[in-house]
Amino acid sequence: MEGVIDHLMRELLTEINRYDLCIAEFVRVVDRKVPEHSFYKIVPELHNAGLTKSGCPVRVQLLGQDPDWMAENALIAHRLGSPGIDLNFGCPAKTVNKSRGGASLLKDPELMYQVISRVKGALEGTGQPLSAKIRLGFDDTSLLDEIIDAVKAAEPEMLTVHARTKRQGYKPPAYWEFIKEIRRKLSIPVVANGEIWTTEDIETCMARANTDLIMLGRGALATPNLANVALGIEQAITWHQTCELIKRWILMDTGNQKPFYYSSRLKQWYRYLKLQFNEADALFSDIKTLQEKDDILSVIEAHLTTAL
Repeated sequence: MEGVIDHLMRELLTEINRYDLCIAEFVRVVDRKVPEHSFYKIVPELHNAGLTKSGCPVRVQLLGQDPDWMAENALIAHRLGSPGIDLNFGCPAKTVNKSRGGASLLKDPELMYQVISRVKGALEGTGQPLSAKIRLGFDDTSLLDEIIDAVKAAEPEMLTVHARTKRQGYKPPAYWEFIKEIRRKLSIPVVANGEIWTTEDIETCMARANTDLIMLGRGALATPNLANVALGIEQAITWHQTCELIKRWILMDTGNQKPFYYSSRLKQWYRYLKLQFNEADALFSDIKTLQEKDDILSVIEAHLTTAL
């Protein structure tokens, strides 16, 4: 989802849904302080006190393995206005794991503890909450008890669990029942994540995980108003409404986007829309060779007409 859930998509989805919190794309931390302009590039909401235009908090997410540098960069994010810090121990990408980031730390619960506790210590006195996201393990779940012990000892304010291992990637199913056991061991809020596409998935997940806290990922792109559907205040969006939403998203352009921005992002978004809408294939066929925003808008207008 890297790229497609950028600040414009966050602005759009938080405008039409009642989200409590957004986690931004990760800021990669290696062995130095990340320049401020890099934080602003990934999380431009920092210019607005860490809020989307509709007022939803957007939390900076850090990905790295060095406890001291993670703590230093957490303080930078706090100073720039992030409403809390989120730590990424779940990213399954090979390039990230190869450099000892993301889910690779699940193989070393002690290092996870050091990272979380050092960042927690750095934030002490700021009033800013610390959250972390994990998977059930790297190759398997054999270290899950140690991972949870590390989280418990380090004391973040919230934990999100993607209910699969790194090796399982995004292959169905998600094993939400593990979250129920994790909740028994922790006193902090535990958020369930993974393979949540429909209201039925949400209900099943909450029952198996024994939690009413849900993080949406790919499902929020496939059904753009899924959060409000989950809250019981809307029906799932129609294809015509989705086309209107795509048009609205494109018209958010402030003139600062690079050439081909909307064509590349829309093609990324299509990967998820096609999972819920058969009509998405026809749209993709019409826009896949286009690059200019105005040309794409013309196609969207045509689909709005035929989608009535």
